Amino acid sequence: MVEKLEEPKKVFVKTYGCQMNVYDSNRMEDALEQDGYERTSDMADADLVLLNTCHIREKAAEKVYSEVGRIRKIKEKRADTNRPMTIGVTGCVAQAEGSEIMKRAKAVDLVAGPQTYHRIADIVHRAEQGQRPVETEFEIEEKFAKLPAATAKQVQARGVASFLTVQEGCDKFCTFCVVPYTRGAEVSRTAKQIVDEAQGMIDAGVREVTLLGQNVNAWHGEGFDGREWGLGELLHELAKIKGMERLRYTTSHPVDMDESLINAHRELDCLMPYLHLPVQAGSDKILKAMNRHHTVEDYMHIIDRMREVSPDMAISGDFIVGFPGETEEDFEETLNVVRKVKYASAFSFKYSTRPGTPGADMKNQVPEDVKSERLQRLQALLNQQQEEFNQTCVGRKMDILLEKKGRRAGQLIGRSPWLQSVIVDESLGNPGDIVHVEITEAAPNSLNAVLAQKEQ
Repeated sequence: MVEKLEEPKKVFVKTYGCQMNVYDSNRMEDALEQDGYERTSDMADADLVLLNTCHIREKAAEKVYSEVGRIRKIKEKRADTNRPMTIGVTGCVAQAEGSEIMKRAKAVDLVAGPQTYHRIADIVHRAEQGQRPVETEFEIEEKFAKLPAATAKQVQARGVASFLTVQEGCDKFCTFCVVPYTRGAEVSRTAKQIVDEAQGMIDAGVREVTLLGQNVNAWHGEGFDGREWGLGELLHELAKIKGMERLRYTTSHPVDMDESLINAHRELDCLMPYLHLPVQAGSDKILKAMNRHHTVEDYMHIIDRMREVSPDMAISGDFIVGFPGETEEDFEETLNVVRKVKYASAFSFKYSTRPGTPGADMKNQVPEDVKSERLQRLQALLNQQQEEFNQTCVGRKMDILLEKKGRRAGQLIGRSPWLQSVIVDESLGNPGDIVHVEITEAAPNSLNAVLAQKEQ
């Protein structure tokens, strides 16, 4: 008689926030899969649910408690079955709230901060035994050294474009930001760790790698020659990997845009002509209050240098509207920066207080209705610029990386050098192919294209 094999346990990870959280979720799933778990896209069918949280927005913790409340109902229905559910909270809310989560949300079985994911399988095992562990230590070097490498199958499941975290934490202490408190001080992985992981990605079929960091251009890891390298040197090393077709990096801070990194955009063909460089505000007074360590003039100099070394450079950015003390004149200065830079895309938000940050206690908080009205004006200008940038691509020929199937039958979605989605007919190739196209139509958030002949 053949013994029936027990089905593997299933894990569901819900990811909030930044691309680094996406990377972290992938690595936790990799580690748990190697420990016997199987991924599922159906939360109700999961034996383990992990909420990988973000603390960057106001009331982030309350949203997590609300989500746990919804999941608790599923957990209660499963309590008397042979498949009980384990609930875990990971990420920056876990780091900030710690044991408070356990006190307020009795349904939560484990809490794990961002620097503990190399131990996630052990933490889960302890939770399954009823221990309710809370793990929030900062051990970033150990985390990356001990996280199991993703298998080729795991890498392939994520597609032909992948994220690779090279740096975590932040030493800038912007007065609006919780990252230094939830991710810790800036720590960089070694060049060898990064190149080895990138090589594994390329060997598994990845064509484009995006380097991630809270301040990715603050990366200053040990190089192959024993010296401390900067991001420009690291990019040169990664560009040597055979099959590395495209390189990107995000998110950058103006203070760390050195000449080596800027010149890499002229020297490396695989480094895409796209830079995400948040300015946050266009008023020097507000930048000082934000503790940004740069002026508008500093920022504009970097933009000019980037376009000098790479005339096709597209710029994206981040903006916070209504920071404490912002006057109408300050806001108009922000609009002036936008008009000068001409952004290809941007993210913009109303200022909201982040618990534990200096900005939360500042006087001269801007009324909510004023913030909303200013944000509306800013977004109208940014949206106009994005549409104008997309329209300049019509008639242009470019190489795009085919990534995945489109929403409609017969479509494929590719990615332009400037990170735009490009819709083409599936007859042009397969995911992973780089094809030469001509842009025929531009919409606010995407482009349409047909096959083009390469110029001789």
